[in-house]
Amino acid sequence: MNNVFRQSGRRLVAFAGWFACAVAIGIICGLTGCAFSWCVTNATGFRTAHSWMVFLLPLSGLIIVYMYRRSGEYKTRGTNLVLASINESEHIPFRQAPLIFISTVITHLFGGSSGREGAALQLGGSIAQNIGRVLHMNDEDVRTITMCGMSACFSAVFGTPLAAAIFSMEVISVGIMHYAAIVPCVVSSFTASLVARQLGFVSEVYVLPEIPVFAPGTAIITVLLAIIFALASILFCRVLYGSEVIFSHIRNPYLRVMLGGALVAALSVLLGTQDYLGTSIPLLASCFTGAAIPLYAFALKLLFTALTLSSGFKGGEIVPSFVVGGTLGAALAGLFGLPTGLFAACGVIGLFCGVTNCPITSLLIAFELFGFKGMPYFAITIAVSYMLSDYYGLYSTQRILYSKFSDRRINEKTKK
Repeated sequence: MNNVFRQSGRRLVAFAGWFACAVAIGIICGLTGCAFSWCVTNATGFRTAHSWMVFLLPLSGLIIVYMYRRSGEYKTRGTNLVLASINESEHIPFRQAPLIFISTVITHLFGGSSGREGAALQLGGSIAQNIGRVLHMNDEDVRTITMCGMSACFSAVFGTPLAAAIFSMEVISVGIMHYAAIVPCVVSSFTASLVARQLGFVSEVYVLPEIPVFAPGTAIITVLLAIIFALASILFCRVLYGSEVIFSHIRNPYLRVMLGGALVAALSVLLGTQDYLGTSIPLLASCFTGAAIPLYAFALKLLFTALTLSSGFKGGEIVPSFVVGGTLGAALAGLFGLPTGLFAACGVIGLFCGVTNCPITSLLIAFELFGFKGMPYFAITIAVSYMLSDYYGLYSTQRILYSKFSDRRINEKTKK
């Protein structure tokens, strides 16, 4: 009996320690995430009001490359380094945080097509891991606190605390969940969400105006569209990787980033629109208002994103994947006379699931962004997309531990 009480006492002490640590990380990363969101939002607003800013995109790329090279970061790995720090105990230098913060804001200020959430993962992971090392934590605890920081910053920036809590545990190794981190990740994520809410940062919520009764006919249509979303997620990964290979032939990083910026600016002028610059959140929002979305919109957003990120600009791939999936879903729904809002939502989560290999997080994002009423459509889309997206993924250091097609362990890195 005494042994039982001692073990329970040790667990309570461990719980209290991690709870306090997670609250602290949630506050620190929550404040950092809010500052980052504020900067990106205002940079986007300024660029939208001054459309000529896009012409300076090539020159702004020179600043980004110079900052990284001056800091000794000659080969940036971004979110891949954060995942590797958990899978392989690699160290994330603290300079990663200010570098990704400033360079992402610059990218959005001048019109580069990228997201915020990938940068948030790097910010949170870098800050939390270095705090863990200052506190002389062992390797296992450093990995846990890194995931804790990822969840907190993702939650503050994107406003989906439940999905953020699970994402950092699910994205590391596909097929298993790092449940030892569940208390730190959940507590830090919701703490950061509360911090963001207190500071006036409200999460995006999209209302689906029409959700048809779930029936055999609509189920079959959902499966067919989910197959398309799975294939589109493979295309997303292949285009990003292929563009990296193409740009890598330009050895000079300054020339590389100037070329990418010039191409993005030129395409924007030729198309006569800024819809594909920055996060393209207004374009995504229009998918839920009944606006007609052309079928080529998803391809253009993918092209703008590939040119931006592969040439040396910074940001994330997650929001661009939302926009690509949302516009594809809305366009296909419009062609078949289906509710555009519902299938735009299915496209968002279908693409996200395919490129991240995170089905549980995808379902939670669906509930937090679109509500619960579309649950049958969301669940089918995610299941089909997860299975048929093969082993492709945004992050080359992500590990697929178990097969998607049979009950066997494979332990492979994702394809690109």
